[in-house]
Amino acid sequence: MSDHVSNRRSFLNHSAINLSAVALAELMQGSGTAVASDASRLATPHFAPRAKHVIYLHMIGAPSQLDLYEEKPELRRRHNEPCPPEVTRDRDFAFIGKTSTLAGSPWAFHRHGECGHTFSELLPNLGTVADDIAFIHSLHSDEINHAPAQMFLHSGFGRGGRPSFGSWVTYGLGSENSDLPAYVVLLTGPKGGAGTSLWSTGFLPSIYQGIQFRSTGDPVLFLTNPAGHDREDRRRVLDAVGELNQQRFQSTGDSEILTRIGQYEMAYRMQASVPELMTITGEPKHVLDDYGVEPGKASFAANCILARRMVERGVRLVELYDSDWDHHSGIENRLPAKCKDIDRPIAALIRDLKQRGLLNDTLIIWGSEFGRTPLNQGSTRGTGISGRDHHKDAFTMWLAGGGVRGGASYGQTDEFGMDIAENPVHVHDLNATVLHLLGIDHERLTYRYQGREFRLTDVHGRVVSEILS
Repeated sequence: MSDHVSNRRSFLNHSAINLSAVALAELMQGSGTAVASDASRLATPHFAPRAKHVIYLHMIGAPSQLDLYEEKPELRRRHNEPCPPEVTRDRDFAFIGKTSTLAGSPWAFHRHGECGHTFSELLPNLGTVADDIAFIHSLHSDEINHAPAQMFLHSGFGRGGRPSFGSWVTYGLGSENSDLPAYVVLLTGPKGGAGTSLWSTGFLPSIYQGIQFRSTGDPVLFLTNPAGHDREDRRRVLDAVGELNQQRFQSTGDSEILTRIGQYEMAYRMQASVPELMTITGEPKHVLDDYGVEPGKASFAANCILARRMVERGVRLVELYDSDWDHHSGIENRLPAKCKDIDRPIAALIRDLKQRGLLNDTLIIWGSEFGRTPLNQGSTRGTGISGRDHHKDAFTMWLAGGGVRGGASYGQTDEFGMDIAENPVHVHDLNATVLHLLGIDHERLTYRYQGREFRLTDVHGRVVSEILS
């Protein structure tokens, strides 16, 4: 091959890469889509946001809304009676049949706050912040089993391959802190059935991936330098590798190479920022006591404090996943134990954010992939209850903080809690509402993949304005 042909081909190759980059930038600017060119840069929201940060509290396995937030006197009155056939007609459940008995809650309920929200006796601390919470009692999903429903809630699709909620948000808005990831995940117990798909970027560039922080050892794997190497050594290695990666990008135009360079640099900066962030022992004793933190013990309470520390430092989105809420049996012992884990720290988190002036621009979301049936799963005697099956057609979630009308209650279920009686809210509606609070028009936050535009809310979804302040 002649030098002339080789140089011409090289020129055309590099020109195509550069022109593609320019064209992509122009398309992004002209499409009305909110985008950040990388996760560390801020992008302009579509309109003034009510919230700048999100703390998402996902209870893996689906708590029973009928034993926590929805008192059903008629269900309790008819406890252990056969379920009327018309209630279960044309309906499928994951494990129980259509001839189960009705199951009223064995726990007492009380009204709290000026709003009069109803809480089970299992959540006495959460009741103290009732006036900061907006309930949606009429959520429904398309998926009946855990992994697909978890993915549907967080990605708008019941199978893997789509970007997670947090990835969409960081793609749209970027980060306020270049020394920490924009999107952090904390776990209490094992991952959900959907695993790491819950914080995956799907087809978005991998720079928008959620970063899981661990409770023991290095918060992020390989954050500590190997023995015998110091920070200056790491800097020299990164500079050399970065130069090679830049050369490779110039020849291929592969955007994932830039992502890799950015991730290496972020890891280097995190070596200085993360240890301080994750050290909660310096928090005042009264704060640790309010959350119920046991020093040196990994817990949901400790993760709640970490979530507050992260939003203080500009982390855009923090997701806390808490496991073991799948109560098909043993609910009378297991549900109180789980409530004890979360009740005190969530109430403390709301108070703490409020006292620090952070609640106004921090949105807290509490919920799960679906709810639980008003039917007993298993056999019991007297007023007892064994367990409850999955229920996708009517369940409860709540929001607090940035832009939410505290004390609001939206939607209602029937006397058994089986069906939505008024104001249904689809999962896509919930996600449209959350994006709206962040200043994003859910119909304009799109990404073109395999020949069409994708979005978190698929092809529908409405903002539930009734719960907004």
